[in-house]
Amino acid sequence: MDDRPLSTAGSLALAASTPLPANDSDSLREPQPRFLDSRVPSSIGKNSVYDAGDSSAALGAGKELANSDGAGGAAEAGEEREQKKRPWLLFVLGGLIALIVVVLAVMLPVYFKVIKPKNDSGSSSSSSSGEHTTGAHTATPTQTAAPPTATTGGDGSTVTTEDGTTFTYANTFGGIWVADPDDPYNDGARPNSWTPPLNETFNYATTRMWGVNLGGLFVLEPFISPALFQKYPGTVDEWSLSLAMAADTASGGLNQLEDHYKTFITEQDIAEIAGAGLNWIRLPIPFWAIEVWPGEPFLEKVSWKYIVRVFQWCRKYGIRINLDLHSVPGSANAYNHGGKAGEHNFLNGVMGFANAQRSLNYIRIITEFISQPEWKNVVPMFSILNEPLSTTIGQDTLRSFYVETHRMMREIGGIGEGNGPYMVLHDSFQGLQSFAGFMEGADRVGFDVHPYFAFNGDGAPATIDGGTGASAGNGWALRACTRFASMMNDSRTASGVSVAGEFSLAWNDCGLYLRGVDGAASYAAGCDDWNDPSTFTAGTKAGLLSFAAAEFDALGDYFFWTWKIGESERGIIESPFWSYVLGLKEGWIPRDPRTALGTCDSVGASTGTWSGTFAPYMTGGAGAGMPEDADQYPWPPASIAGQGSPAGLPSYTPTGTIVQLPAPTFTDSKGEPISRGGSWFNAADTALAPTPIAGCTYPDPWNAEDVAVPAVCA
Repeated sequence: MDDRPLSTAGSLALAASTPLPANDSDSLREPQPRFLDSRVPSSIGKNSVYDAGDSSAALGAGKELANSDGAGGAAEAGEEREQKKRPWLLFVLGGLIALIVVVLAVMLPVYFKVIKPKNDSGSSSSSSSGEHTTGAHTATPTQTAAPPTATTGGDGSTVTTEDGTTFTYANTFGGIWVADPDDPYNDGARPNSWTPPLNETFNYATTRMWGVNLGGLFVLEPFISPALFQKYPGTVDEWSLSLAMAADTASGGLNQLEDHYKTFITEQDIAEIAGAGLNWIRLPIPFWAIEVWPGEPFLEKVSWKYIVRVFQWCRKYGIRINLDLHSVPGSANAYNHGGKAGEHNFLNGVMGFANAQRSLNYIRIITEFISQPEWKNVVPMFSILNEPLSTTIGQDTLRSFYVETHRMMREIGGIGEGNGPYMVLHDSFQGLQSFAGFMEGADRVGFDVHPYFAFNGDGAPATIDGGTGASAGNGWALRACTRFASMMNDSRTASGVSVAGEFSLAWNDCGLYLRGVDGAASYAAGCDDWNDPSTFTAGTKAGLLSFAAAEFDALGDYFFWTWKIGESERGIIESPFWSYVLGLKEGWIPRDPRTALGTCDSVGASTGTWSGTFAPYMTGGAGAGMPEDADQYPWPPASIAGQGSPAGLPSYTPTGTIVQLPAPTFTDSKGEPISRGGSWFNAADTALAPTPIAGCTYPDPWNAEDVAVPAVCA
């Protein structure tokens, strides 16, 4: 693994029992004082306390120097006392001078090499500047009565969560966490030794994106949280589930969803993601985190509080976020995760253009929030639209939406690296090759594919269980490498940053509710054994491990779907191929993702070619700007699917009140509020929100594919 990306700045030592990957010599360093230890980044903050995890107790303040020769000495008479006192005073004076010299000798280099550069570089990273209304940090006297709570730590350190519970951080890959109450926007954490901390640039060409989705947390899906849907028979999506919950006031009504937000994913999950050698998450969120309109049954705005909580957890552990707008008004695809199954009214049907207007506004609101200095390092990537069906929408119409969204986002944040997030576009099930040549010259556009084997329509695929020897996986590793590796490398060459936003270990379509509550698996051999992980043989586990390593290596930059699958009413996980954390615990997902590197070469697969570099404009460098083909894709688009020109369709007027996402509030260690961070990055962006035209009648925006077009109302 000599060619794996390494970053040595501030990495912590690995545990002594952990095998050393190539060039990880930091693990052999001798103990050093914190201010001389390069393994602890200066970006953490000069007042932070590092918990190495192997200390039994903090050192005491030291013995207090009592001035016993003060008033009592003056009261004593006699020349002998004065003669004895003078050498003592000289000794004390000499000691003080020596102490001052030592302090200056130690602190001046620390100041000029660590603290001052950190303060001087504050403009490049809001989180490391330490600027907030409570003032700059000041040195704490060493004789403080009680040692401060640890604000950073590595493997084996104790983490205290917001509710006061504790757990032990397990990360043998050199990751460090940072949580400073006096600097809540501190971006000094890193998930492992080969990934830069949040306040350093992530190089998309040389550092791989290894991540998982937090699917089912804020956008519910039956197969991820089956017990919630089993409680309410007949519910098939979040729309119907919300209606059923709202009617069940005895169980808490719609607030049951907030209980789910609170508990389904915890801080320890994020810590475990870092401890698994991963460095990113993809976070699906719904538009109803911002607002709902009349007739929409979703729980309005409540999830935003918990979305920001995940942002902060990721900051704490150095995890970067690919934020994914998973559901938009009218639904982009008619799937159950689009909000309402069976309905597709985004850029399709009579209300297709109006729903797109709302969606653009929500993308704008999110972009304004995450472009702020407090959040841009944590959320450097924004997937603006999940799985739109271009076969229904039309490729040119969808591209018009993409180009317009890019224009809007770059007007908010500006052009070039660090100015707002990457805009990530789903391939709309046309394949990454369909993007070749699209939006050339556009500043920081990424491309996303969701490569699944489970939905290929093959009812009789070869079993994954080929034994535990050289035949493990029964050829599935070669299938993954052959199908995915060239696809990804060709896209990197032609289009730029390319990621697999979703994939899984599902080699068949077994899994409770995977095909929907009312759906059925096509796998001909039956799913009973595959839906119960307790029945998995050693050969099955070995096959899945081989398959996982091949997918990891072939995809290169990826987000597994998903981190966690909830238990069904049976008390078991009935879609085990889709749970990363289950695979980690049971041994069929690599504990160290670096071990997957080289798998495709080992099975003799063709992987395509990529130079290892991107054209500068692709990552916000020279030449980055608006896409060269923008004029080919105007907004509004030339037509809406099935309806013709949008000029004759219902639309909204930009006279509504704009919604701004609330920023969290923090208090420092003294209980004083920290006034920093807002909701809106670009003060010049003052356009109002789309809203219905007064006096006009609109069709149901969630059920307007085949209705008559109303008279134009303006």
